[in-house]
Amino acid sequence: MRLTQSMCTIAECAPGGDGCPAATTRPRLVKIAVVGGSGVGKTALVVRFLTRRFIGDYERNAGNLYSRHIQIDGEMLAIQVQDTPGVQVHEHSLHCNEQLNRCIRWADALVIVFSITDCKSYELLSHLYHHIRQLHPGNAVPVVIVANKADLLHIKEVEPQHGLQLANMLGCTFYEVSVSENYNDIFNAFHLLCKEVSKQQTTSTPERRRTSLIPRPKSPNMQDLKRRFKQALSAKVRTVTSV
Repeated sequence: MRLTQSMCTIAECAPGGDGCPAATTRPRLVKIAVVGGSGVGKTALVVRFLTRRFIGDYERNAGNLYSRHIQIDGEMLAIQVQDTPGVQVHEHSLHCNEQLNRCIRWADALVIVFSITDCKSYELLSHLYHHIRQLHPGNAVPVVIVANKADLLHIKEVEPQHGLQLANMLGCTFYEVSVSENYNDIFNAFHLLCKEVSKQQTTSTPERRRTSLIPRPKSPNMQDLKRRFKQALSAKVRTVTSV
């Protein structure tokens, strides 16, 4: 199966398929971690990007790793997206377990997600950003801030411009999205990160690139990924299969 985005810059297909590089061409690896508070829609965001589908209900986040071959701007990329459990602030300090820290260190780029319906998830933003910079000292790892649930204006607790102002202050690109209603903005956020990582990898030395691949979390095999993916989607859609 081949999935082509209407903007003609992103495609998902099996290696060697029509319009895709042959299986002998090794795609560039891009590793993205999605972090944020509990219930902000991280899993829905990841699934929406990879499949274009929105499923309203998910089981408790177990920190799944999703992997896809995606073509962006004519280049085949092997994208790994690490979903992570929600984090919290305890007594004005960020509580991150070692599993989350490993995911952040592993990532080439990060998406910080908050919900406009949850002011506490917004308050996590600066804590998470500075924590990421501590775990990537001297490394300009790309970070995008995403404000989710933009369709729920009737119960909003955070004005969208506040997220934009904070993102500008931190030097991050900002996207306001509705995972349930809008795919294009979600695509744009991940597309930007992929381009930034690809640019950094192109300008870095081969030695540095090899080193960056070492500290990574254990990745399940493809059969396990398919099983996890089907479990995530089976809550409301029984007939969905992995691409």
